[in-house]
Amino acid sequence: MGDKLYSVEEVADLLGLHVRTVRGYIHAGRLRAVRIGKQYRIAAADLEALIGRPGVGGGGASVEVSSIVQVEGVDRIAADRLGTLVLAGVNTGGDSDRQLRVQVVHDVERSRMKFVILGGAADTADLLRLLDDVLTGDVLAREDDGG
Repeated sequence: MGDKLYSVEEVADLLGLHVRTVRGYIHAGRLRAVRIGKQYRIAAADLEALIGRPGVGGGGASVEVSSIVQVEGVDRIAADRLGTLVLAGVNTGGDSDRQLRVQVVHDVERSRMKFVILGGAADTADLLRLLDDVLTGDVLAREDDGG
């Protein structure tokens, strides 16, 4: 793990998030940070705890994938619908020990939406296919063919 301390800006850059989002995580208690003067510093272990990286040791090999999906031109209503669809898909069924962790962020000013996805390779690939199908309109075409 190491003794490395990250700034809020470094964490935001590593995760592909806005600095305000990282500060929000700190204020909400989702991300532990130490205040030094007027700035926050985040320990590597606390950053790993936020993203759900498994600890060192523990029995066989495991694969974890992290993905950031950015969608441009998304208004608030579409962001709400898309976020609900993705989170519902992730939270239904499956093994709760291996469940994907998904963070949805919508930047209203830029009409941009980001999905931060952490989890197994196969589950991540399934979620990326779902997003691609929804965003390219293939889901609606499939419903028309089958119905």
